[in-house]
Amino acid sequence: MESTAIILAAGEGTRMKSNHAKVTHEILGKPMISWVIDAALKAGVSRVVAVIGSHADEVRTLLDATYGNLADAHIECVEQAERLGTGHAVRVALEATGVDAGPVVVLNGDLPLVQPETIAQFVQTVAAGDCAASILTCTPPDPFGYGRLLLDDNGEVVRNIEQKDCTPEQAARLTECNMGCYAFDGAKLAAHIGEVGCDNAQGEYYLPDMIEILKAAGDVVRICHLDDYREALGVNSRAQLAELTAIARDRENERHMAEGVTIIDPATTWIAPDVTIGRDTVVWPLTFLLGDTHVGEGCTVGPNTRLTDCTVGDGSSVEETVGISATIERNVSVGPRAYLRPGAHLLDGAHVGTHVEIKNSTIGEGSKVPHLSYIGDTQMGSGVNIGAGSITCNYDGVRKNRTTIGDGAFIGSDTMMVAPVNIGSHVVTGASSCITKDVPDGALAIERSEQRIIAGYGEQKFARK
Repeated sequence: MESTAIILAAGEGTRMKSNHAKVTHEILGKPMISWVIDAALKAGVSRVVAVIGSHADEVRTLLDATYGNLADAHIECVEQAERLGTGHAVRVALEATGVDAGPVVVLNGDLPLVQPETIAQFVQTVAAGDCAASILTCTPPDPFGYGRLLLDDNGEVVRNIEQKDCTPEQAARLTECNMGCYAFDGAKLAAHIGEVGCDNAQGEYYLPDMIEILKAAGDVVRICHLDDYREALGVNSRAQLAELTAIARDRENERHMAEGVTIIDPATTWIAPDVTIGRDTVVWPLTFLLGDTHVGEGCTVGPNTRLTDCTVGDGSSVEETVGISATIERNVSVGPRAYLRPGAHLLDGAHVGTHVEIKNSTIGEGSKVPHLSYIGDTQMGSGVNIGAGSITCNYDGVRKNRTTIGDGAFIGSDTMMVAPVNIGSHVVTGASSCITKDVPDGALAIERSEQRIIAGYGEQKFARK
């Protein structure tokens, strides 16, 4: 049976004090709305409808960049031009998409901790057709501020009582809290959503009113109870963003440790939800693994390392390194204090050392760039040694140019390779040479001014002082 998830992401988020949409703020480097969408897709939801409003263009652009062709990803954006409440947002989504059947779950876009299993269970509460709606509930340690649900002896919802309307006795006795997410029978939701009114102080259409509307129509409303209340926590402030980020950090770290990864200090290790790490890898403190990063088995990563959208092969060591969209093959050592920019590709057994920057270049098998070098737009063969202070001069002020270095070349310290230039296999360059012309295989290339010695100059200079 096809199911739909409606993600409410149109709010202003005024308490965030931000120039950006609230749902674009990140948890472990991933926007909050992407956490919710990914959880819904993993739960098997057939269709995701994101209701956007405030900063609509920003959210739409983010989703385009994250999911590519939204239609192929079964994701749609519907704009709520006037923000007139949650009930109005759902009605706008239904009218724009024509959804009128199957389970429909309504989730908030600032719900980053909700799990796919929870959404799948939520869908099932209305899938059988004997229940018109279900409310996601839990019993948080501090229920203040949440609506309380009055249940009958069969566990069905009698009514939802908002915090402001609770008597002291009800506030103490009713512990089942409404977390603001709903599952509906799509046909009954479409049939009754137009009955939600705006006769309230704010003049808005509130989705919780559907409970009484469906009850009045003789339909059954139940609850879907969460054992872990943290899944239903939302973000309304920077402090809550930090709180939920810490919870997500701990959850992700625990997942990796359960799979055989050693994390020396989980409190200072930040791993994004889409990262994979092989067993027997050791992650040192102050390490950040973000985006679509994948680390193999038996690696050492950190300390003081940030990898974003990188791949690290088995047995590699990456220390005090920043890497972005870089590929590190097996048994490679990187750092300390290295910078791998997009397109850096380090083949098996390569070594990139201290204060080295690699950009859009392939470092061949067993090749070494030990220290104080910049290698950009370069194809390097195997067994190459780059002396300290050497760089490829790849930019001529207009375009980027390529350098090729053949197998077994020995590049002397402080060699400038001015691209475009081809350096053959087993070439040796003299220290402090500026190579501007192609060098054939097996040759020595040396370029430097003749050294002059002026006897007695130093004695005369210091004598004058």
